[in-house]
Amino acid sequence: MTTQVEPATGPAKGDGDVGPGLTEMALLVQAGDASSRELVETSLERAERSQATLNAFRTIRAEDALAEADEADRRVAAGDGAPLLGVPVAIKDDVDLTGHTSPFGCGGGRPAVRDAEAVRRLREAGAIVIGKTHAPEVGQWHFTETPLHGATRNPWHTDHTPGGSSGGAAAAVAAGVVGAAIGSDGAGSIRIPAAWTGLVGLKPQRGRVSTWPDAEAFNGLSCYGPLARSTADAALMLDAVQGNVPADLHKPPAPSEPFAEAAAREPGRLRVAVSFAIPFGVAAKLHDEHRTAIEDFAQRLAGLGHEIVHADPEYGLVGPGIIPRGMAGVEEWLAANVEDRGGLEARTRVHARFGKALSGLPLRLSRAAEPALRRRAGRVFERCDVVLTPVTAKPPPRIGALQGSGYWRTSSTASATCPYAFAWNVTGWPGISVPAGLTSTGLPIGAQLLGRENDEATLLSLAAQIERAEGGWPQPGVNMQ
Repeated sequence: MTTQVEPATGPAKGDGDVGPGLTEMALLVQAGDASSRELVETSLERAERSQATLNAFRTIRAEDALAEADEADRRVAAGDGAPLLGVPVAIKDDVDLTGHTSPFGCGGGRPAVRDAEAVRRLREAGAIVIGKTHAPEVGQWHFTETPLHGATRNPWHTDHTPGGSSGGAAAAVAAGVVGAAIGSDGAGSIRIPAAWTGLVGLKPQRGRVSTWPDAEAFNGLSCYGPLARSTADAALMLDAVQGNVPADLHKPPAPSEPFAEAAAREPGRLRVAVSFAIPFGVAAKLHDEHRTAIEDFAQRLAGLGHEIVHADPEYGLVGPGIIPRGMAGVEEWLAANVEDRGGLEARTRVHARFGKALSGLPLRLSRAAEPALRRRAGRVFERCDVVLTPVTAKPPPRIGALQGSGYWRTSSTASATCPYAFAWNVTGWPGISVPAGLTSTGLPIGAQLLGRENDEATLLSLAAQIERAEGGWPQPGVNMQ
């Protein structure tokens, strides 16, 4: 079924009871302390009830999910020990699910004839997909609002966006509808909504999670990754979905240990470089509360024994390294999936026209520039192990702040609001957003930890260490009535 309800507005006023996370649910099922049927029924009830407030889901697959839960309970009784057996999760709407369309914030589309490889692996681990979550048109923006599907709202305060483009996935996880979700990140689209909803959001190494049936997504910029309420849950989901198919263009070496083990061990003493540098050409100013939150976060890391230094990645002309790839990707996706563009927002059509113009030589030059940009940015790791930056320069905007705005205003506002994430999509290296505090108005602020090539393990280990030291992350009070 598909639920589309006009959302309510106002601050979240619940008791903060978001229920068990991914790891806890998996343990409950295996121990026989909860059935998959019970967990999935609760998740579906929360999903339906939250639609009027949050509008996180485009599709809720209640009948199929309950049938899969019953099968999971039979498997548990037979001794099956799959790591996520019977646990409800959600996936972003650009991820293929057999029998469902993937309109990615747009309309129409053909039902998928097979699961995306990441979903196949998720199901193989025993997880049950209860639905597909909202995104802006073709994942372009830092908010999740479309004329067709309405606005998705932030569980911390429903007058504000949860971010984009994995906004529906973030809202569903933060509200406790599911323990974790799969998002996608082409310029910060996992990390930005994670920051604004108080979650852990990991953009893994390019190719760590297969994007098949696409050999690569958005010219190598985009990847799939987890959104979760704890570092351990994010690591567990990454373990479930990581891996490749032969046709993937990017195949990083296999991790030396399960990511869940990396999140469970101490990271050792690290040198952490604090950086507030913004890539050249981006007109952005960091909000004072965000700067203070990152400085305080660095001091908390120092209190755990890490060495804090100040060093900036040399980003170089990383903007031209992403613009043709991203714009051409929008045009390519629309050409493959949308027959009639008349129903799209005007700013999406403008974006696609630019993408078509840039899809030739500019795209090739942009891709050819990547190795030099990687070498330049990577020099910072001669001085540190991890780079700490803000995730965003500003708090989440209010719903409708850019409604009706044209391409240039929307694009420039997005760049000024979220200038810190996109460079690591060009390098392809891992980055993680973790909670760093709240604004004076109670909205979450995210800290971004950026790592070396193929080094998700260090980021997860460090993130889990500070999470343990702080007794877990704050959760929103959510009124889903």
